[in-house]
Amino acid sequence: MTSEIHEVPNRFCDTIDRTILGIGHVIMWGSVLLVAAIIIQVVLRYGFGKGMVVLEELQWHLYGIGIMFGASYAQVKDTHIRVDIIHTRLSPTWKKRWDLFGIFFLLLPFLIVIFHQSLDFVYESWRVNESSVAPLGLPYRWAIKGVVPVAFGLLIAATISRAVRIWLSLRKG
Repeated sequence: MTSEIHEVPNRFCDTIDRTILGIGHVIMWGSVLLVAAIIIQVVLRYGFGKGMVVLEELQWHLYGIGIMFGASYAQVKDTHIRVDIIHTRLSPTWKKRWDLFGIFFLLLPFLIVIFHQSLDFVYESWRVNESSVAPLGLPYRWAIKGVVPVAFGLLIAATISRAVRIWLSLRKG
């Protein structure tokens, strides 16, 4: 269904999708840094008996960034996991209608609530200049928390783009 939906040209959707895919390709390189941090930490811990807290925290920061931004990338590419016994039994037209229902009544409300709530979460962390509770951990915890509203904002944009494409595809027939 993805190729059929993307056949409907739309400058607004194309711009959003290109932007998110571009960001996704940059973020993908974070996986290389994540693997390097894991390897270094394993060598330090098991080879020399001295792990580093900063590397452990860096690992979950990089992993979190990949997951958070990966969601909008998956939405644009329509490669997200779909566990839907109803969807598989529908005709192509009803699949699109079902997707629109899910987007407007389930996904978008959830995304908007999370985005809205994350703003206070990040602001409070920034206000107190939150850092790691570990003495040798990473500073500026607000920076990693700032990924949440940015990633959810991109996911909202990707979801709106997808909804517009589905709507245009339905109108096209």
